[in-house]
Amino acid sequence: MAQPSGDQNKYVGMWVTADGRIRHELLPGGRYDEARGSQKSAYQGRYWLEGDHIEYVDDTGFTADGEFRNNVLYHAGMVLYPER
Repeated sequence: MAQPSGDQNKYVGMWVTADGRIRHELLPGGRYDEARGSQKSAYQGRYWLEGDHIEYVDDTGFTADGEFRNNVLYHAGMVLYPER
């Protein structure tokens, strides 16, 4: 596992799909909480950044990744935007 970068918290906040169905809350300190539809905390785990690349490991051990490009998060076939 790579070490977190010095700007680990630069994307902290809520990221949502255009329809609002999937919500990733990137918390300070490298934890995340994902809601799906009406299911709060559907997935929780940790994340870390390598530049604009994000790596996730949920609390069951499942891994995923994504990329931030032009203030948009591309993750596992989803497109998430910062919540306004």
